[in-house]
Amino acid sequence: MLQPSAAFMSTARPGQIARWLWLVAVLIVAMVVVGGITRLTESGLSITQWKPISGIVPPLTQAQWQAEFDGYKRIPEYAAFNRGMTLAGFKAIFFWEYLHRLLGRVIGLAFALPLLWFAVKKRIPAGYGWRLVALLALGGLQGAIGWWMVASGLTQRTDVSHLRLATHLGTALFILAGIAWTALDLQRLERNRLAAPARLRPLAVVALVLLALQITLGALTAGLDAGYAFSSWPLMGDAWFPAGVPMLSPAWTNAVDNPVVVQFIHRWFAFAAAAGLLALAVAVTRAGSRLGFLVVALVTLQIFLGVATLLTGVEIGVAVAHQANAALLLLATVAAAHIVGRADRQRAMVS
Repeated sequence: MLQPSAAFMSTARPGQIARWLWLVAVLIVAMVVVGGITRLTESGLSITQWKPISGIVPPLTQAQWQAEFDGYKRIPEYAAFNRGMTLAGFKAIFFWEYLHRLLGRVIGLAFALPLLWFAVKKRIPAGYGWRLVALLALGGLQGAIGWWMVASGLTQRTDVSHLRLATHLGTALFILAGIAWTALDLQRLERNRLAAPARLRPLAVVALVLLALQITLGALTAGLDAGYAFSSWPLMGDAWFPAGVPMLSPAWTNAVDNPVVVQFIHRWFAFAAAAGLLALAVAVTRAGSRLGFLVVALVTLQIFLGVATLLTGVEIGVAVAHQANAALLLLATVAAAHIVGRADRQRAMVS
Protein backbone atom coordinates (compact mmCIF):
# COMPACT_ATOMS: atom_id res chain seq x y z
CA MET A 1 0.00 0.00 0.00
CA LEU A 2 1.23 3.50 -0.85
CA GLN A 3 2.41 5.58 2.08
CA PRO A 4 1.06 9.12 2.48
CA SER A 5 3.40 11.82 1.21
CA ALA A 6 5.26 14.10 3.56
CA ALA A 7 3.33 17.05 2.15
CA PHE A 8 0.05 15.34 2.96
CA MET A 9 1.16 14.55 6.49
CA SER A 10 2.31 18.12 7.15
CA THR A 11 -0.49 20.18 5.58
CA ALA A 12 -3.72 18.16 5.42
CA ARG A 13 -6.10 18.72 8.33
CA PRO A 14 -8.97 16.23 7.98
CA GLY A 15 -10.05 16.72 11.59
CA GLN A 16 -10.39 20.49 11.21
CA ILE A 17 -12.38 20.10 8.01
CA ALA A 18 -14.66 17.51 9.65
CA ARG A 19 -15.43 19.85 12.55
CA TRP A 20 -16.19 22.67 10.12
CA LEU A 21 -18.54 20.38 8.15
CA TRP A 22 -20.43 19.40 11.31
CA LEU A 23 -20.99 23.10 12.08
CA VAL A 24 -22.42 23.55 8.59
CA ALA A 25 -24.62 20.49 9.21
CA VAL A 26 -26.00 22.13 12.36
CA LEU A 27 -26.88 25.21 10.31
CA ILE A 28 -28.67 23.08 7.73
CA VAL A 29 -30.74 21.38 10.43
CA ALA A 30 -31.66 24.87 11.71
CA MET A 31 -32.56 25.81 8.14
CA VAL A 32 -34.86 22.79 7.87
CA VAL A 33 -36.59 23.78 11.12
CA VAL A 34 -37.06 27.40 10.04
CA GLY A 35 -38.28 26.18 6.65
CA GLY A 36 -40.91 24.08 8.42
CA ILE A 37 -42.07 27.06 10.46
CA THR A 38 -42.15 29.19 7.32
CA ARG A 39 -44.39 26.66 5.63
CA LEU A 40 -46.70 26.16 8.61
CA THR A 41 -47.17 29.90 9.16
CA GLU A 42 -47.93 30.41 5.45
CA SER A 43 -45.01 32.85 5.25
CA GLY A 44 -43.22 31.49 2.19
CA LEU A 45 -44.71 33.88 -0.37
CA SER A 46 -44.27 37.06 1.65
CA ILE A 47 -41.12 38.04 -0.25
CA THR A 48 -41.99 38.19 -3.94
CA GLN A 49 -38.57 38.95 -5.41
CA TRP A 50 -35.29 37.09 -5.50
CA LYS A 51 -32.40 39.38 -4.64
CA PRO A 52 -29.45 37.11 -3.73
CA ILE A 53 -27.18 40.02 -2.74
CA SER A 54 -29.27 43.08 -1.87
CA GLY A 55 -31.97 40.94 -0.27
CA ILE A 56 -29.77 40.40 2.75
CA VAL A 57 -30.82 43.86 3.99
CA PRO A 58 -34.44 43.84 5.25
CA PRO A 59 -36.80 46.82 4.82
CA LEU A 60 -35.64 49.61 7.13
CA THR A 61 -38.05 52.45 6.44
CA GLN A 62 -41.83 52.72 6.37
CA ALA A 63 -41.69 53.28 2.62
CA GLN A 64 -39.63 50.13 2.09
CA TRP A 65 -42.00 48.08 4.20
CA GLN A 66 -44.98 49.43 2.29
CA ALA A 67 -43.29 48.57 -1.03
CA GLU A 68 -42.75 44.98 0.11
CA PHE A 69 -46.35 44.78 1.32
CA ASP A 70 -47.64 46.17 -1.98
CA GLY A 71 -45.71 43.45 -3.80
CA TYR A 72 -47.36 40.80 -1.64
CA LYS A 73 -50.79 42.30 -2.32
CA ARG A 74 -50.33 41.60 -6.03
CA ILE A 75 -50.10 37.81 -5.70
CA PRO A 76 -53.07 35.39 -5.61
CA GLU A 77 -52.44 34.25 -2.01
CA TYR A 78 -53.17 37.71 -0.65
CA ALA A 79 -56.39 38.07 -2.63
CA ALA A 80 -57.60 34.61 -1.66
CA PHE A 81 -56.68 34.42 2.02
CA ASN A 82 -55.19 37.61 3.43
CA ARG A 83 -57.20 40.47 1.98
CA GLY A 84 -57.38 43.12 4.65
CA MET A 85 -54.12 42.06 6.34
CA THR A 86 -52.44 44.90 8.24
CA LEU A 87 -48.84 45.92 7.75
CA ALA A 88 -48.08 44.49 11.21
CA GLY A 89 -49.52 41.15 10.14
CA PHE A 90 -47.42 41.24 6.98
CA LYS A 91 -44.27 41.91 9.00
CA ALA A 92 -44.96 38.78 11.06
CA ILE A 93 -44.99 36.47 8.02
CA PHE A 94 -42.16 38.40 6.35
CA PHE A 95 -39.95 37.63 9.35
CA TRP A 96 -39.94 33.85 8.83
CA GLU A 97 -39.31 33.97 5.10
CA TYR A 98 -36.58 36.55 5.59
CA LEU A 99 -34.95 34.44 8.31
CA HIS A 100 -35.14 31.37 6.07
CA ARG A 101 -33.42 33.17 3.21
CA LEU A 102 -30.88 34.78 5.54
CA LEU A 103 -29.92 31.36 6.90
CA GLY A 104 -29.45 30.16 3.35
CA ARG A 105 -27.00 32.97 2.69
CA VAL A 106 -25.20 32.33 5.99
CA ILE A 107 -24.82 28.64 5.11
CA GLY A 108 -23.46 29.55 1.69
CA LEU A 109 -20.81 31.83 3.19
CA ALA A 110 -20.08 29.40 6.03
CA PHE A 111 -19.29 26.77 3.43
CA ALA A 112 -17.62 28.76 0.66
CA LEU A 113 -15.23 30.94 2.67
CA PRO A 114 -13.69 28.20 4.86
CA LEU A 115 -13.47 25.93 1.81
CA LEU A 116 -11.47 28.61 0.01
CA TRP A 117 -9.23 29.04 3.05
CA PHE A 118 -8.61 25.29 3.39
CA ALA A 119 -7.82 25.08 -0.32
CA VAL A 120 -5.38 28.01 -0.28
CA LYS A 121 -3.64 26.60 2.81
CA LYS A 122 -3.57 23.12 1.21
CA ARG A 123 -5.43 21.63 4.16
CA ILE A 124 -7.75 19.43 2.08
CA PRO A 125 -6.66 15.76 1.92
CA ALA A 126 -6.15 14.23 -1.50
CA GLY A 127 -9.39 13.00 -3.04
CA TYR A 128 -11.71 15.21 -0.99
CA GLY A 129 -11.49 18.47 -2.91
CA TRP A 130 -13.95 17.38 -5.58
CA ARG A 131 -16.45 16.25 -2.95
CA LEU A 132 -16.38 19.59 -1.19
CA VAL A 133 -16.70 21.53 -4.45
CA ALA A 134 -19.63 19.32 -5.48
CA LEU A 135 -21.36 20.04 -2.16
CA LEU A 136 -20.79 23.77 -2.68
CA ALA A 137 -22.30 23.54 -6.16
CA LEU A 138 -25.32 21.70 -4.76
CA GLY A 139 -25.74 24.48 -2.23
CA GLY A 140 -25.86 27.05 -5.03
CA LEU A 141 -28.36 24.90 -6.89
CA GLN A 142 -30.46 24.70 -3.72
CA GLY A 143 -30.79 28.47 -3.66
CA ALA A 144 -32.06 28.42 -7.24
CA ILE A 145 -34.49 25.59 -6.40
CA GLY A 146 -35.80 27.66 -3.49
CA TRP A 147 -36.66 30.56 -5.79
CA TRP A 148 -38.09 28.15 -8.40
CA MET A 149 -40.37 26.87 -5.65
CA VAL A 150 -41.46 30.34 -4.51
CA ALA A 151 -42.05 31.49 -8.11
CA SER A 152 -44.63 28.73 -8.56
CA GLY A 153 -46.94 30.53 -6.12
CA LEU A 154 -46.63 34.10 -7.38
CA THR A 155 -48.85 34.18 -10.45
CA GLN A 156 -51.66 31.63 -10.72
CA ARG A 157 -51.50 29.45 -7.58
CA THR A 158 -52.31 30.49 -4.02
CA ASP A 159 -49.43 28.38 -2.66
CA VAL A 160 -46.18 26.89 -3.89
CA SER A 161 -46.05 23.70 -5.90
CA HIS A 162 -45.90 20.71 -3.56
CA LEU A 163 -43.63 18.94 -6.06
CA ARG A 164 -41.17 21.83 -5.99
CA LEU A 165 -41.40 21.94 -2.20
CA ALA A 166 -40.49 18.25 -2.05
CA THR A 167 -37.56 18.90 -4.41
CA HIS A 168 -36.38 21.79 -2.23
CA LEU A 169 -36.50 19.79 1.01
CA GLY A 170 -35.05 16.68 -0.62
CA THR A 171 -32.08 18.60 -1.99
CA ALA A 172 -31.41 20.17 1.41
CA LEU A 173 -31.38 16.79 3.11
CA PHE A 174 -29.26 15.24 0.34
CA ILE A 175 -26.68 17.96 0.95
CA LEU A 176 -26.92 17.33 4.70
CA ALA A 177 -26.31 13.61 4.15
CA GLY A 178 -23.36 14.31 1.84
CA ILE A 179 -21.79 16.67 4.36
CA ALA A 180 -22.23 14.16 7.19
CA TRP A 181 -20.76 11.26 5.18
CA THR A 182 -17.75 13.36 4.16
CA ALA A 183 -17.21 14.54 7.75
CA LEU A 184 -17.28 10.94 8.97
CA ASP A 185 -14.75 9.89 6.35
CA LEU A 186 -12.49 12.77 7.37
CA GLN A 187 -12.79 11.97 11.08
CA ARG A 188 -11.68 8.43 10.32
CA LEU A 189 -8.81 9.75 8.20
CA GLU A 190 -7.71 11.95 11.12
CA ARG A 191 -7.38 8.85 13.31
CA ASN A 192 -5.71 6.76 10.63
CA ARG A 193 -4.03 8.45 7.65
CA LEU A 194 -4.25 5.17 5.70
CA ALA A 195 -8.01 4.79 6.17
CA ALA A 196 -10.02 4.43 2.97
CA PRO A 197 -13.44 6.08 2.61
CA ALA A 198 -16.39 3.97 3.73
CA ARG A 199 -18.61 2.37 1.11
CA LEU A 200 -22.37 2.29 0.87
CA ARG A 201 -23.44 -1.31 1.39
CA PRO A 202 -26.69 -2.72 -0.08
CA LEU A 203 -28.51 -2.78 3.27
CA ALA A 204 -27.59 0.84 3.91
CA VAL A 205 -28.74 1.84 0.42
CA VAL A 206 -32.12 0.20 1.01
CA ALA A 207 -32.54 1.89 4.40
CA LEU A 208 -31.56 5.31 3.03
CA VAL A 209 -33.83 4.98 -0.02
CA LEU A 210 -36.79 4.00 2.16
CA LEU A 211 -36.13 6.94 4.47
CA ALA A 212 -35.76 9.30 1.50
CA LEU A 213 -39.09 8.14 0.08
CA GLN A 214 -40.82 8.64 3.42
CA ILE A 215 -39.35 12.13 3.79
CA THR A 216 -40.48 12.94 0.25
CA LEU A 217 -43.99 11.76 1.12
CA GLY A 218 -43.84 14.00 4.18
CA ALA A 219 -42.90 16.97 2.00
CA LEU A 220 -45.80 16.22 -0.35
CA THR A 221 -48.09 15.95 2.67
CA ALA A 222 -46.93 19.36 3.88
CA GLY A 223 -47.15 20.95 0.44
CA LEU A 224 -50.70 19.70 -0.10
CA ASP A 225 -51.78 20.54 3.47
CA ALA A 226 -52.72 16.86 3.53
CA GLY A 227 -52.11 16.63 7.26
CA TYR A 228 -55.38 18.49 7.78
CA ALA A 229 -57.39 15.98 5.73
CA PHE A 230 -57.97 13.59 8.65
CA SER A 231 -56.93 14.20 12.26
CA SER A 232 -57.59 10.66 13.49
CA TRP A 233 -55.33 7.63 13.72
CA PRO A 234 -55.08 4.75 12.83
CA LEU A 235 -58.41 5.18 11.02
CA MET A 236 -59.09 8.01 8.59
CA GLY A 237 -62.42 9.06 10.02
CA ASP A 238 -64.30 5.83 10.55
CA ALA A 239 -62.46 3.73 7.96
CA TRP A 240 -58.95 2.63 7.12
CA PHE A 241 -59.36 4.49 3.84
CA PRO A 242 -62.30 6.83 3.24
CA ALA A 243 -64.99 5.55 0.91
CA GLY A 244 -65.52 7.38 -2.34
CA VAL A 245 -61.94 8.60 -2.66
CA PRO A 246 -60.26 7.18 -5.78
CA MET A 247 -56.92 5.63 -4.88
CA LEU A 248 -55.82 3.86 -8.05
CA SER A 249 -57.45 5.89 -10.78
CA PRO A 250 -55.05 7.21 -11.89
CA ALA A 251 -52.56 5.75 -9.43
CA TRP A 252 -49.56 7.97 -10.17
CA THR A 253 -51.50 11.23 -10.08
CA ASN A 254 -53.30 10.34 -6.88
CA ALA A 255 -50.09 9.21 -5.19
CA VAL A 256 -48.59 12.69 -5.53
CA ASP A 257 -51.55 15.07 -5.98
CA ASN A 258 -54.49 13.77 -3.95
CA PRO A 259 -54.14 14.97 -0.32
CA VAL A 260 -56.12 12.05 1.13
CA VAL A 261 -54.13 9.43 -0.79
CA VAL A 262 -50.81 11.12 0.01
CA GLN A 263 -51.65 11.22 3.72
CA PHE A 264 -52.68 7.55 3.61
CA ILE A 265 -49.43 6.46 1.93
CA HIS A 266 -47.34 8.62 4.26
CA ARG A 267 -49.06 7.05 7.29
CA TRP A 268 -48.33 3.47 6.38
CA PHE A 269 -45.13 3.66 4.34
CA ALA A 270 -43.57 4.90 7.60
CA PHE A 271 -43.54 1.32 8.82
CA ALA A 272 -41.77 0.05 5.69
CA ALA A 273 -39.12 2.74 6.22
CA ALA A 274 -38.93 1.82 9.91
CA ALA A 275 -38.35 -1.84 9.02
CA GLY A 276 -35.42 -0.91 6.79
CA LEU A 277 -33.93 1.33 9.45
CA LEU A 278 -34.33 -1.33 12.13
CA ALA A 279 -32.48 -3.83 9.91
CA LEU A 280 -29.66 -1.30 9.55
CA ALA A 281 -29.67 -0.74 13.32
CA VAL A 282 -29.22 -4.48 13.88
CA ALA A 283 -26.29 -4.53 11.46
CA VAL A 284 -24.67 -1.59 13.23
CA THR A 285 -25.09 -3.28 16.61
CA ARG A 286 -23.44 -6.43 15.25
CA ALA A 287 -20.58 -4.24 14.04
CA GLY A 288 -19.98 -3.29 17.68
CA SER A 289 -21.58 0.17 17.77
CA ARG A 290 -24.33 1.44 20.06
CA LEU A 291 -25.52 3.84 17.38
CA GLY A 292 -28.15 1.30 16.41
CA PHE A 293 -30.01 2.08 19.64
CA LEU A 294 -30.12 5.77 18.69
CA VAL A 295 -31.52 4.91 15.27
CA VAL A 296 -34.26 2.82 16.89
CA ALA A 297 -35.06 5.59 19.38
CA LEU A 298 -35.30 8.24 16.66
CA VAL A 299 -37.45 6.01 14.43
CA THR A 300 -39.83 5.38 17.33
CA LEU A 301 -39.96 9.07 18.21
CA GLN A 302 -40.57 9.98 14.56
CA ILE A 303 -43.60 7.70 14.34
CA PHE A 304 -45.02 9.06 17.58
CA LEU A 305 -44.47 12.64 16.40
CA GLY A 306 -46.16 11.82 13.10
CA VAL A 307 -49.21 10.46 14.87
CA ALA A 308 -49.22 13.43 17.26
CA THR A 309 -49.06 15.82 14.31
CA LEU A 310 -52.27 14.29 12.97
CA LEU A 311 -54.08 14.10 16.30
CA THR A 312 -53.29 17.72 17.19
CA GLY A 313 -54.53 19.00 13.84
CA VAL A 314 -50.98 19.85 12.72
CA GLU A 315 -50.14 21.91 15.79
CA ILE A 316 -47.11 23.93 14.76
CA GLY A 317 -44.78 22.90 17.60
CA VAL A 318 -45.44 19.21 17.08
CA ALA A 319 -45.21 19.45 13.30
CA VAL A 320 -41.89 21.31 13.46
CA ALA A 321 -40.53 18.72 15.92
CA HIS A 322 -41.58 16.02 13.45
CA GLN A 323 -39.61 17.71 10.65
CA ALA A 324 -36.58 18.40 12.85
CA ASN A 325 -36.48 14.80 14.05
CA ALA A 326 -36.55 13.64 10.42
CA ALA A 327 -33.29 15.54 9.85
CA LEU A 328 -31.75 14.04 12.99
CA LEU A 329 -32.90 10.57 11.95
CA LEU A 330 -31.26 11.08 8.57
CA LEU A 331 -27.97 12.02 10.26
CA ALA A 332 -28.13 8.95 12.51
CA THR A 333 -28.91 6.74 9.51
CA VAL A 334 -25.99 8.14 7.54
CA ALA A 335 -23.69 7.53 10.51
CA ALA A 336 -25.00 3.97 10.83
CA ALA A 337 -24.53 3.36 7.10
CA HIS A 338 -20.99 4.69 7.41
CA ILE A 339 -20.18 2.28 10.25
CA VAL A 340 -21.50 -0.68 8.26
CA GLY A 341 -19.58 0.46 5.19
CA ARG A 342 -16.27 0.79 6.93
CA ALA A 343 -16.75 -2.41 8.94
CA ASP A 344 -17.25 -4.37 5.72
CA ARG A 345 -14.20 -2.75 4.19
CA GLN A 346 -12.07 -3.59 7.24
CA ARG A 347 -13.16 -7.22 7.07
CA ALA A 348 -12.31 -7.31 3.37
CA MET A 349 -8.83 -5.89 4.01
CA VAL A 350 -8.17 -8.43 6.77
CA SER A 351 -9.23 -11.35 4.62
